[in-house]
Amino acid sequence: MQDQFLRTALAASLLALPGAAAAKTFVTQAVTVEAETLARGLSNPWGLDFLPDGSALVTERSGQLRLFANGTLSEPIPGVPEVAVVGQGGLLDVAVSPDFAETGVIFLSFSEPGEGGAGTAIARARLVRNEGAARLEDVTTIFSMNRKSAAGQHFGSRIVLHPDGTLFFTIGDRGEGDRAQDPADHAGSVLRINRDGTVPEDNPFAGSTDTAPEIWSMGHRNPQGAVFDPVTRAVWTVEHGARGGDEVNRPEAGRNYGWPVISYGVNYSGTKIGVGSEAPGYEQPEYYWDPSIAPSGTAVYQGEMFPEWQGDFLVAALKYHLVARLDRDENGGITDEERLFKGAFGRIRDVNVAPDGSLWLLTDERRGEIIRIFRAGE
Repeated sequence: MQDQFLRTALAASLLALPGAAAAKTFVTQAVTVEAETLARGLSNPWGLDFLPDGSALVTERSGQLRLFANGTLSEPIPGVPEVAVVGQGGLLDVAVSPDFAETGVIFLSFSEPGEGGAGTAIARARLVRNEGAARLEDVTTIFSMNRKSAAGQHFGSRIVLHPDGTLFFTIGDRGEGDRAQDPADHAGSVLRINRDGTVPEDNPFAGSTDTAPEIWSMGHRNPQGAVFDPVTRAVWTVEHGARGGDEVNRPEAGRNYGWPVISYGVNYSGTKIGVGSEAPGYEQPEYYWDPSIAPSGTAVYQGEMFPEWQGDFLVAALKYHLVARLDRDENGGITDEERLFKGAFGRIRDVNVAPDGSLWLLTDERRGEIIRIFRAGE
């Protein structure tokens, strides 16, 4: 009994360490910032979103959803749907509904087990909190990928709750590039559904008999970053290329973004991809990286703490262990890039803007961390 108590106490001490470590200081182009570790010991944390009271939900790829509140991480929240933990798959993104205060609704993306292997799915649930404990109720899978496979990569899976009431999300090509050019296959696409899982009547392929009606745009390799941009009033995505060719796109309805026909990268073997970097009928990225930075979660900075970054994109990167800040002009165009925190924290999976304007990062490690970035001296 005493051993069990010690193990429990040790686990709790590893998961949440508010203020336990001295803050690190970083000098950026426009502002000096500090970083502190809020929690550690998470199993490959993947997605995070804030509740109205300032607490946060965080996913672990191994299948757990936790609540971070008052400096402490909860035990795993019961009620999470069955997850296929395979390769890059597992419990992935979490998004809190704008009407959460009234409904308690959240959305989860995950790799769902099923016939043929696993595929990306979206679940809707209600988070119930009672005397410090939390659980999920009314859990419903509102979208299931139409062709599951045994591959363990390229689930995409970032969620965007659009102000028009719809839900955008991403699915990668599942490691089979040609699927991204198949209009009947959900793979390699940005998709759009209503928040009950139905298809919006104004989707570009709504009512089509030969194209999956949920598809908004196609020809994407593996978009792991997606965000609604209040500057342009549009959804933007960030996706992994192969060896080079990571892209920032502004997906428009019914458009094809080229993978694997065009790319600014090459295959891992060094051979050419498709026909080159451009071809008629395929859209060009707004920005790209070569060599690759392996981008993941993405945010648009909107907050009071860092007015110097207002409206800029912040892109988490797994390779080089950094956050890329993409400076933008008044029309939303990308004009420059600054690389922040390079090598300081390990693989960075996600970046989020907190209600107070600070940045919260997730590190993609077996003992991953939540790291808070704040203005020096505050």
